[in-house]
Amino acid sequence: MMKRNLIIINPCSGKKRANKYMTDIVDVFTKGGYMSTVLTTTQRGDGTLYAAEYAGDFDLVTCIGGDGTFNEVVAGLLESKSGTPIGYIPAGSTNDFASSLGLSSRIVTAAKDIVTGETIPLDIGSFNGRKFSYVASFGAFTQASYATPQSVKNMLGHLAYILEGVTSMTSIKPEHMIIETEDNVYEDDYIFGAVSNSTSLAGILTLDPEYVDMGDGLFELLLVKSPKNLIDLTEIVHMLTTQNYDSGMLTFVNSDRFRVHASEDTPWSLDGEYQEGASEIFIENLHNAINLAINKKRKK
Repeated sequence: MMKRNLIIINPCSGKKRANKYMTDIVDVFTKGGYMSTVLTTTQRGDGTLYAAEYAGDFDLVTCIGGDGTFNEVVAGLLESKSGTPIGYIPAGSTNDFASSLGLSSRIVTAAKDIVTGETIPLDIGSFNGRKFSYVASFGAFTQASYATPQSVKNMLGHLAYILEGVTSMTSIKPEHMIIETEDNVYEDDYIFGAVSNSTSLAGILTLDPEYVDMGDGLFELLLVKSPKNLIDLTEIVHMLTTQNYDSGMLTFVNSDRFRVHASEDTPWSLDGEYQEGASEIFIENLHNAINLAINKKRKK
């Protein structure tokens, strides 16, 4: 008896390159013993609605799109409480999360990896109750992920994020924050901050894979202080590009939960999607919240 696979695809992700491979994708799953049902998202939130409503009726949920689409599908999957494994075929403009997992950027290969791979448990984040897959961030670079129009992302791809990131780096307004962990309190003016479970942030910054374990129950907190002069700015750029976090301008720690006190006017980004700020924010690691179908041999 064939197993059932629910494919949720965002047909507008990236350069819409996944659309022309749909027949090939379905063929891969058919040969792998899956009967597929395909649903396309037409507006923001559809991925969550589809997964929440139907995940329990399937043996596998496959998400095709960018990190924002994956975020939606994961949120719906958790809402369904079905425990159904999820596969991810990255087809967005940046695919930070997929890059951290070592998922293939080749559409059909990614489908084959889901069919022939294994499932691994993966941590998910909660931001005042809203779920995120790999990063909650504020400040420089953050706005690029949700402010850049989809048409520009499709046309320029990764370059769109870099251009917007460079612009925001020089014009960003510092945010005064207090971030509490179980062991310490950090307070300063910051131009960037991220609670993440990924080696790639905003398509621009990268973290050393040695420090990132996506299933250890911990998130990485990276804070970048506001530079007071050109020397400070040069040090920040050097430390980030060399992945050396031993600097008075940077804070880099691990924890399973963070309490943030900030201005409610400070916008955040969750997996590249806009999130309204709040005066108090509780960010928590939901350990082993989902099961991801993946080719372990390809995983870095």
